[in-house]
Amino acid sequence: MATEIPPRPDYEPNVAAQPVEKTGPTRSDRAKAAFAAQKTNAKARTVEWLRTGDVTDEDLIEEAMRQREKERSQDAAQIERRLAQVRVQLNQIRNIAKHDSGDHSRSIAHLAGEQAQLESLLQAVRRQVPAPIGDREIDSARAKKKAARLATAAGAAVAALPVTSTAVEAAASGQPMLLAALGAGFGYGWYLVSRPFDAGQPAPAPTEQLAAPVDLTKPEPVPGQRVFNAPPPPACTVPQLEEALRKIGMMKGDEQLAVLAVPQREKDGNTTVVFDLPAGQTVAKLQDKIEEFAGGLGRDSTMVDIEKKGSAVRTSLWIADSDPFEETRPSPLIKKSGPIDAFKDGVPVGWGKRGNTIYLPIRDSNFIIGGGTRSGKGVGAANLVAGSTLDIRINHRIVAGKNNGEWDPYAKAGVAGTYFKPDPHRLLALLHAMIADKNRREAELGRLGKSKLVAQAIEGLGGLELLVIDELATYTRPDRPLRDEILEALIELSAVAAGAGMLMALITQHPSTDVIPTALAVNCTTKWAMRVDTADQSNAILGKGSSGMGRDASKFDPPRPGLGWLINPFVGVTDKARSFDLDQDEREEVTLINERAAKLREQHSRLAGQWEDPIERHLLNATGLSSAAGGPRRDGIPGRNVLNHTPEQRMQMDALRGCLAAMDVLGRDVAQLDEMAQIIGGGMAKERLGDLLRAGGAGGVTKIVIEGRGRTTGYERADIADALKLLEGQ
Repeated sequence: MATEIPPRPDYEPNVAAQPVEKTGPTRSDRAKAAFAAQKTNAKARTVEWLRTGDVTDEDLIEEAMRQREKERSQDAAQIERRLAQVRVQLNQIRNIAKHDSGDHSRSIAHLAGEQAQLESLLQAVRRQVPAPIGDREIDSARAKKKAARLATAAGAAVAALPVTSTAVEAAASGQPMLLAALGAGFGYGWYLVSRPFDAGQPAPAPTEQLAAPVDLTKPEPVPGQRVFNAPPPPACTVPQLEEALRKIGMMKGDEQLAVLAVPQREKDGNTTVVFDLPAGQTVAKLQDKIEEFAGGLGRDSTMVDIEKKGSAVRTSLWIADSDPFEETRPSPLIKKSGPIDAFKDGVPVGWGKRGNTIYLPIRDSNFIIGGGTRSGKGVGAANLVAGSTLDIRINHRIVAGKNNGEWDPYAKAGVAGTYFKPDPHRLLALLHAMIADKNRREAELGRLGKSKLVAQAIEGLGGLELLVIDELATYTRPDRPLRDEILEALIELSAVAAGAGMLMALITQHPSTDVIPTALAVNCTTKWAMRVDTADQSNAILGKGSSGMGRDASKFDPPRPGLGWLINPFVGVTDKARSFDLDQDEREEVTLINERAAKLREQHSRLAGQWEDPIERHLLNATGLSSAAGGPRRDGIPGRNVLNHTPEQRMQMDALRGCLAAMDVLGRDVAQLDEMAQIIGGGMAKERLGDLLRAGGAGGVTKIVIEGRGRTTGYERADIADALKLLEGQ
């Protein structure tokens, strides 16, 4: 039976359906309106981009400065190419003139004049200080950038049109999708350029004032996070710079700086500015007040660098936002496989404030390196001495102040011409040997018509001499034996031997006028003062009055190993510098450099013992012992002259060692000639073995007792061992 379903209460079947009246815009209308708003936003941003509204004057100044530097580099390169050609031509004509009777003087004079002119022009280009970027140049740069963007938007032909607002509007109208192509994809790019200027606000009508454009090169802002769309400002402004100078008395009243290059950030984030100081002030005066000046700029003196650029008042100021010496740096010599020219180019020992590598030449100047315990003076000295071993022309005379193994790598590699541990008598003998060799060198220079050593004469004189005395106080404190004689010889060498290619590096952790008398210190023109306790100690290294001029090694805050005041007038260094990190105890980097140096020297017969050494010969004659390469065991203990054994002596030592080994095999301390000869083998007859033992100092056979055989003739171990030690120099 069918079940009747009652009708729904609200259902009226007999009522006709009524049409629903729609209110508001349709979906299509809304889409069109939204797209129109998006096109308005896109056009607004495109117009602003084409007008370079996203480019600040600072951006244009930086771009113009880079262009200037590029042009200056190109000019210098062009001059260098022409200069190289002139030098080649000049050398060719001079060589021809040597073998040709014709008159080439006019050609030589013409080329020499052109060479001098080009060299002067090259120096002028390199030292050229850029003038400030003016408004006219900024306007010109902006116009060029507009033209370039118009060319991108509407094709190359647009670039030829005047850059007017009409042209910009036309390009924008024709390219409403232009900036969309700059996005990560077309859809995302359209979103970037078509959205409202202020997120969450309605899009502006075409007649409304347009907001600033969004920089599409920057990531999307995170809500609540500060957005930096512009490059960071310079570390200081000109008014701040003038205020800091007034605080230290370098400017007065309403005086103003003549700024030649406005403060601007470099690629590394640091700021440079070039300016002329007011009349009556000099760069040297400002350098003496660097501590106070840096404080006025809100920085430590390690973060401020002052250089003279030409005249006495022209200043190049460099400012950093962080300490350039905070992190250590490895020595570039760790990866160096070839030789260096320490005489011409110098040895890389550390870096300056601006990150520049500092090279100290082994030429013209003696060295003092001082500092307190764990100040890093040893690492600084290691950079200098280890690096100099890569110049095979340098003969190293190393005198240790302690009995540890700090300097042993130089001996074990065979690099050290002379090396011994504390021995004042031997040091005095070494100084006398060097004075005698100085006289020989000066006579040879006189024969060559030279007043001092030049590069071409180095090898003819026997190389450069570098005397290294570690812990100088071991020998020059008032209570030390032979102090006066040693100081007298050191002062003589420091005063007159540099011109003959004989230099010294003095290292001390007890800097005082007792240890380094003034007569010695004034002849050491390269000074490196690391952390010390007092200003007097600092002055003992850097020179009297240095602390009053701002150079005080007792005021490092914080002190860092290897950081010190470095002075070398020959390379123009008077500032803080930190030595490269060069480790021996854990990484054996000094050994690594010495082993590379040994390979280079061996190829040219410049290892200890491979060449005739007049200084070691003098020491051998004076003391009867050799310290070449650290002595017989290469440990700094002098002994017999083992590096120059004759072939006969080498055979005698082989025979003595063979006999000791035979006794080890036999298990006793006595042996007969025939049984030792049999164990040695190689056709060794007992008669030949006896001859070698007698010539080697072991004497003839003696009465011995062998268990189970009774009395017979042979040798005792002690006699053979004593003879071997004598030959080995022990």
